[in-house]
Amino acid sequence: MLEVSELKLAVDHTAEELERTLTYALRAPHGEILSHAIYRRAIDARRGRVLLNYTLHVTACDEAAALEHHRKEVARVHVLPERCYAELDGLGKAVGLTMDVQPASAAVEPHQKNISKINNPSSSFVNPPPVVVGTGPCGLFCALLLARSGLRPIVLERGKPAGPRARDVTGFWRRGMEFNPESNVQFGEGGAGTFSDGKLYTQIRDREHRIRWILQEMVRAGAPEDILVKARPHIGTDRLIKVVRTIREEIQTLGGDVRFDTPMEELLLRDGRVSGVRLRNGEEIAASQVVLAVGHSARDTFAMLHRAGVHMEAKPLSIGVRVEHPQRLIDQTQYGKWAGHPLLGAAPYKFSHHCRNGRVAYSFCMCPGGLVVAAGSEPGALVTNGMSSYARAEANANSGLMVDVSPADYGGEGPLAGIAFQRQWERRAFAIGGENYHAPVQTIADFLAGRPTKSLGSVASSYEPGVTPTDLRECLPPHVVATLKEAIPQIDRTLRGFALPDAVLVGVETRSSSPLRITRDDKTHESLSTPGLFPAGEGAGYAGGIISAAVDGMRIAERLLRGK
Repeated sequence: MLEVSELKLAVDHTAEELERTLTYALRAPHGEILSHAIYRRAIDARRGRVLLNYTLHVTACDEAAALEHHRKEVARVHVLPERCYAELDGLGKAVGLTMDVQPASAAVEPHQKNISKINNPSSSFVNPPPVVVGTGPCGLFCALLLARSGLRPIVLERGKPAGPRARDVTGFWRRGMEFNPESNVQFGEGGAGTFSDGKLYTQIRDREHRIRWILQEMVRAGAPEDILVKARPHIGTDRLIKVVRTIREEIQTLGGDVRFDTPMEELLLRDGRVSGVRLRNGEEIAASQVVLAVGHSARDTFAMLHRAGVHMEAKPLSIGVRVEHPQRLIDQTQYGKWAGHPLLGAAPYKFSHHCRNGRVAYSFCMCPGGLVVAAGSEPGALVTNGMSSYARAEANANSGLMVDVSPADYGGEGPLAGIAFQRQWERRAFAIGGENYHAPVQTIADFLAGRPTKSLGSVASSYEPGVTPTDLRECLPPHVVATLKEAIPQIDRTLRGFALPDAVLVGVETRSSSPLRITRDDKTHESLSTPGLFPAGEGAGYAGGIISAAVDGMRIAERLLRGK
């Protein structure tokens, strides 16, 4: 089979035009192409034009001739590469599994599993079973591999299952319910990614092809099948809740013990090595291997680990605001006459600008047709983030407008200094917002002019529970304000309309990444200071998003299954 890539067509092309262009690219008379299937479809909106860029899997009568004689100016052609999850066969030998591995281009059937049979489900290669702390994508996919291998992991989650958690979150946003520090946008089943745009793409290297496997598993768990085709897939909060619940239910069916409302209070050590965990209710669980997948906001857990002597270090992070524009403006700017076309959907954007002061302002977690949401994890502090449903049908586009900061900016020493820095600005935002979780907001025109906003204009903020027009200089570091003021007009030169005077800046965003890294060995993924502890995912400083966190969780599971 051949893979034909970089085949570009107009947005409104027909199926017949796709076939004709493919036939022309391969120099094949009509009929020599036996079959073709779309593997990936990307949107190319560069250089003032909008095209659809296809990668196709093709069966042809004379594939050798097509490889040699294809029209290179129309498409690239090569033999279909192997894209199956490369670790599966090795893990099968390690843990005695029978593998049923799909070709990467095959359709995903609801009943099909990549790891399908457990030859000896009563076997245990780790006694006692491993403990996985956290049910974000990192913890879930780590636990899924362990459970399918017969290890029956114990999975601890401080928050609630997805359904009750969603009711707590939306009740706080929209119905005046009290903020719950254990059930919010940061804590609960699915992790912080559950209330986000649900982006399922990443720039990490993936030589073992875990990403395709993850997407197939998500489709099997209820995600839309188009995530297997779109170059920049997303799932949305409304679909992601079902997916994480289905994966968790499979872990339980395979013997995993998933416990909600169960915070880990202490890491137990014996002779410097992990011996178990103590829960907040006083129960102790023996374990020689603990996977730490707690997410970037588990500040009390980080403090506990620091007291226990687990080595960690401060790392750079970013701070900024959410910026809201009318989605129709972004669509028009990005897609021109094709704005609103159903194959394109709501338009995203991405930018970065290097400022004269040496700092970088950049877009983060851009949410087309989305909402700005309250995303704090502590009482008396205000944090914003963005989220979208699968349809991306809300009136506004929003994105983080972030500025990089380094440990030298934190004003303190030690690995927890970044947390103190975040908390300082979150508490200021809470105070100037009115101490009622209303977000401080300012129009771009007022921000650039250095004057407080009295009332909003044509762009209504989507943030709930509410907003307070004010001056964002009161809740951002001065160097961040200066960087944003320089960057906004420059961004507008390439993303026309970005400096819209009535566009709304919503403060503050502080949780784009973990403020620290829990150091680990590059090969074993084990803590450098604490044998038996496996720091993982975004909270430990080794991922940044749903897919990269899930990949990291899989790496940890693979390491536990192979042994050290």
